[in-house]
Amino acid sequence: MAAAAILPELATQVLIPVAAAVGIAFAVLQWVLVSKVRLTPERRADGGAAKSGPSDYLIEEEEGLNDHNVVTKCAEIQSAISEGATSFLFTEYKYVGLFMGIFAILIFVFLGSVEGFSTESQPCHYSEGKTCKPALANAIFSTIAFVLGAVTSLVSGFLGMKIATYANARTTLEARKGVGKAFITAFRSGAVMGFLLAASGLLVLYIAINLFGIYYGDDWEGLFEAITGYGLGGSSMALFGRVGGGIYTKAADVGADLVGKVERNIPEDDPRNPAVIADNVGDNVGDIAGMGSDLFGSYAESSCAALVVASISSFGINHEFTPMVYPLLVSSVGIIACLITTLFATDFFEIKAVSEIEPALKKQLIISTVVMTIGIALVSWLGLPYTFTIFDFGVQKTVQSWQLFLCVAVGLWAGLIIGFVTEYYTSNAYSPVQDVADACRTGAATNVIFGLALGYKSVIIPIFAIAFSIFLSFSLAAMYGVAVAALGMLSTIATGLAIDAYGPISDNAGGIAEMAGMSHRIRERTDALDAAGNTTAAIGKGFAIGSAALVSLALFGAFVSRAAISTVDVLTPKVFIGLIVGAMLPYWFSAMTMKSVGSAALKMVEEVRRQFNTIPGLMEGTTKPDYATCVKISTDASIKEMIPPGALVMLTPLIVGILFGVETLSGVLAGALVSGVQIAISASNTGGAWDNAKKYIEAGVSEHARTLGPKGSDPHKAAVIGDTIGDPLKDTSGPSLNILIKLMAVESLVFAPFFAAHGGILFKLF
Repeated sequence: MAAAAILPELATQVLIPVAAAVGIAFAVLQWVLVSKVRLTPERRADGGAAKSGPSDYLIEEEEGLNDHNVVTKCAEIQSAISEGATSFLFTEYKYVGLFMGIFAILIFVFLGSVEGFSTESQPCHYSEGKTCKPALANAIFSTIAFVLGAVTSLVSGFLGMKIATYANARTTLEARKGVGKAFITAFRSGAVMGFLLAASGLLVLYIAINLFGIYYGDDWEGLFEAITGYGLGGSSMALFGRVGGGIYTKAADVGADLVGKVERNIPEDDPRNPAVIADNVGDNVGDIAGMGSDLFGSYAESSCAALVVASISSFGINHEFTPMVYPLLVSSVGIIACLITTLFATDFFEIKAVSEIEPALKKQLIISTVVMTIGIALVSWLGLPYTFTIFDFGVQKTVQSWQLFLCVAVGLWAGLIIGFVTEYYTSNAYSPVQDVADACRTGAATNVIFGLALGYKSVIIPIFAIAFSIFLSFSLAAMYGVAVAALGMLSTIATGLAIDAYGPISDNAGGIAEMAGMSHRIRERTDALDAAGNTTAAIGKGFAIGSAALVSLALFGAFVSRAAISTVDVLTPKVFIGLIVGAMLPYWFSAMTMKSVGSAALKMVEEVRRQFNTIPGLMEGTTKPDYATCVKISTDASIKEMIPPGALVMLTPLIVGILFGVETLSGVLAGALVSGVQIAISASNTGGAWDNAKKYIEAGVSEHARTLGPKGSDPHKAAVIGDTIGDPLKDTSGPSLNILIKLMAVESLVFAPFFAAHGGILFKLF
């Protein structure tokens, strides 16, 4: 028997919940610091822990504007955005809750029927001669885990949205003191969401494992098979959050842009535009609540995939708790590493100029990766035996602890590479986006051609990075290596989410500045924050897509093992038809979500035009528009339109598994993974590039940009059209595709016992 890990079980049992508690406490501290910025005119805004000094005067004082009115207006707008976002999420959660109940019953019935709802112990699937807990127990605990994952995902998304809507006006007010103060407020608010989500996801999973363990005892195979329901619950809710939120935000955004900016030639976020509140609400429900649920789902699934494989390896056979929960130890150290990293942005250095914003955010990625590499080395040394075996498709493969360290590290650094490649292709500081902006000289058509070409080209390096990660991690530690590589990419999730949430908060801050009639200089500062946020949002999507590829491959490996498929032969008709249908699914899904945005945007455009044409004094600014109708259009459209794409993803594995069997389903999963990753990366980057090409022209910071501008010029109008086409690509279809490939894989794994026992009805008949 191999030597045990250095870290004793008791220390592990303490370390994981303490790391989660520290993460939650840090999130609360950041929230307290943000809350010190007052939204009442009686008390002057105070940046809390931010440095204050003689430069702390307000721009309004310098320009003789009424400070009282500005603060009151900001508070009113923030309240309207918060109410709209809360109302939408509650409506969405009612429908999603109904689905959750129905699907929970399905899980129980399907898994319970594997052994005819027997309460007798059954032979273990992987360990011959041993008995495991009955299938009915697996059904009950998988259902509980599913509900736990779903609820955690919903709460994560909702809290993220509440924090973002709490912080947006505060960021606007801090911009009066300087860009550094506004940046710290926006980033701290993002950090609240990042740490809250990472820590709560870890804590709930840890508690579930310990509580389920009371019943399962030594049956770790059964325990972690049941725990996979946690990942399924998290991703199911993420799908509806991403699709519903994405349709909501883009319907409002497209409607606001096409009528306001192109037809009426009024600025973005102008208070005269009826769709402007719905647009700002959408930023929160799509980019904050949706992204939060999405990355939580990735984290839950990668942890579950690693735990399932580990439970049937030497860790599980020898009942070694510390090495068994190695994935949770990696996540625990990730929280501490991200905490140290965050201090570099908020406390150790101060941003003094607009040009320092994007480098500061990039440094967050680099610092967190370097610190986390040291953390992984430490955890691998303390938490793993020097030599152990990993389950590898029916045999046990001998692995050493340093090899597992390399697997996690390669995933971590591949994430950084994907992040930087995404930044290169979507930031207007580099030539690809500047070329797209330059193409606007000759109209919208050339802008679209250049943007599509950029998106396709941007796929190359991320795919090579993912391919190298898969090859190295699989060579070293089979499917367990791939699972922990995915976990490595997500180990800095707290920093990644902080950077990602910073974007929509800054975007909202700019919108509030415009609507409150604040000075042009403040709008310049919020625009600079927003432009950096667009790039970081694209980086966040790159991380999510890259990790989804690794996660779904690890889940695919676990599914193939559980379904007792020894090899997946693409030359057999059963597998090949699955492969070609699976490769088609991301296109079908994208068509559904794109069309949903288009039809919702059509209603929005008609309503905005109606209001401009029929409400007297609206264009002159003497009458307020009817914001509520536009909010209702977005809400109704997104709730109605999110159901068909969601049903496509959730029902495909069930239909294929039951009718065609596990071999065809394995082909479907492989096909969806291969084509879904490509489309997701190109769609996200194309949309991000078009958005920043438009901002490049609007900002006019270089001589080249000034030749294309100003706002309202023909090149600018062409850039707005490109941005409008890119909106559903980068915020609806692209980010939702990574959930499609993960969700189908984890759902197949959860239902694998049923498919293996009763699947392939059609092939049995003929």
